[in-house]
Amino acid sequence: MKFIRTDIEDVIIIDPQVHGDERGYFIETFRQDKLEAFLGFKVDFCQDNESKSSRGVLRGLHYQLAPKAQTKLVRVIKGRVLDVAVDIRKGSPTFGKYVAVELSEENKRQLFVPRGFAHAFVVLEDDTVFAYKVDNYYSPQNDRGIAYNDPAIGIEWGIELEALKLSDKDTKQPLLADADTFIFGEDLYA
Repeated sequence: MKFIRTDIEDVIIIDPQVHGDERGYFIETFRQDKLEAFLGFKVDFCQDNESKSSRGVLRGLHYQLAPKAQTKLVRVIKGRVLDVAVDIRKGSPTFGKYVAVELSEENKRQLFVPRGFAHAFVVLEDDTVFAYKVDNYYSPQNDRGIAYNDPAIGIEWGIELEALKLSDKDTKQPLLADADTFIFGEDLYA
């Protein structure tokens, strides 16, 4: 497994080693010991989730507030997405900035999205299957979101905006300036 820091160093790309031959392939999709050694702190994933979506579906920008904040480790099993993590830690030098990474069944990349970040993805191919681990259970009272089209963030989704398919919830999210956020420097893993 290769760990790659992005322009926002807390967001990590994970490139697994693929062992392939004429029979197919084998990869380790998760190694807690290696991830924690790279991060320098413990992450206890407690739930795996999976979604299937058609091209143009945009899910996000989602996050949960403390004490139920979530770390996510995301990947694509089938198809292709543009995955986005937005720094929403007020006072951070990268507050309001984002990392966008294409995840696909071909590249088998994963994205580690730490607590303190909003997360979203847009589906680039029909019948895409997206999987992710979280380290806290869903908490409706801590569930929050930010508008996917907030001009202050300026996410380039890589797909025509009129082709986007959003849930009713995701069409009504506040701008980052009006959203509940985190404070840079707070230990979100305590």
